[in-house]
Amino acid sequence: MTDTSHQLAAEGSARIEWIRSRMPLLAALRDEFAQTRPFAGRTIGVSLHLEPKTAVLVETLAAGGAQLVGTGNHGSTQDDVVAALQASGARLFGRRDDTLDDHRANLRRTLEARPDMLLDNGADLALGTVEHGFAHEVVGGTEETTSGGFRLREEGIAVPFPVIVINDSRIKAIGENRHAVGQSAVESLMRITNLQVPGSRFVVVGYGWCGRGVAQYFAALGGKVGVVERDPVTALEAAYDGHRVGTLEALLPWAEVVVTATGRPDALPAAALPLVADGAVLANIGHFPWEIDVDALREGATSRQVAPAIERIERDGRHVVLLAEGRMFNLAGPNPKGNSIQSMDLGFLLQARSLERAATGEGLVPGPQGVPVDIEHGIAQAMLAAMGASR
Repeated sequence: MTDTSHQLAAEGSARIEWIRSRMPLLAALRDEFAQTRPFAGRTIGVSLHLEPKTAVLVETLAAGGAQLVGTGNHGSTQDDVVAALQASGARLFGRRDDTLDDHRANLRRTLEARPDMLLDNGADLALGTVEHGFAHEVVGGTEETTSGGFRLREEGIAVPFPVIVINDSRIKAIGENRHAVGQSAVESLMRITNLQVPGSRFVVVGYGWCGRGVAQYFAALGGKVGVVERDPVTALEAAYDGHRVGTLEALLPWAEVVVTATGRPDALPAAALPLVADGAVLANIGHFPWEIDVDALREGATSRQVAPAIERIERDGRHVVLLAEGRMFNLAGPNPKGNSIQSMDLGFLLQARSLERAATGEGLVPGPQGVPVDIEHGIAQAMLAAMGASR
């Protein structure tokens, strides 16, 4: 390693040390896995946001005997964390400034190692094993996201191994998607833009668990919140929660900040962009950078970066502001923090226990499926104890 690489690895190790000290659930599991070694002889392919909390999960799986090979997700990789993981012997790669082509090459590199288990984010690896012809060698895996769950169930490509969709978990829905994403959306918007929340007008597109959290936390700080939700029952829930409810056509001219949170492509499509108010801020917190039609937004416009992760796009005497190029702005902006440490201690315990179950296959069937109930209940009890909730 070069002196620069050593320095980067040292910086990453110091950040990981702080995060590790606040993740008691994974600490206990690391000690257990060191004894039980559930992944001995297994290679786990990883496609996950490579940031300090993920590093603690990687350490935990390695303690259980796993060999890990993989990459980060596009635009969210933290270089010092990758350097620290590489210095510890993990075969994890990717850079903060990787292009989309670089990221796809990293995914191919991961698949070329022919992992027999998967820790996936967005279903890129699971579907890639089918494309590369070795899906029959895979014992099982997990999928972290809403977007990946949609892809596994809707793209018509059947995977012949069990994939536990962590996003189906009630624990993840409440602890990570609602409360952690909600908190990180507010923190990230304020950190990137320095804009005021109280009294400002926010439109949240999508009222799934992430959208619920984003709306809740902006409202809690005094923001005025509108919700666009195509399911009428869920839209009714948003109204009961105290939010204004309407269509894109009705709410976009009103919004000062628009946040997409659907897990679907074209949540803010080209046809709706002329309705966006002059000066409005557009941000996406879904996994893939496909929810805002960024190409249509930039077409025929003048675009310039006015600050890190803040792009001013001007057309016909009007302008809008795009955050983090339409990528997850809580992980793709400057000095990103992502979800809270405690929420990821909870979420990554779900990942690790689910991978442990996938290694045995006990009670699982091929294809996407929810987290087994006994795992959910055990983890909920562990989190209650860690929180001191009875005090």
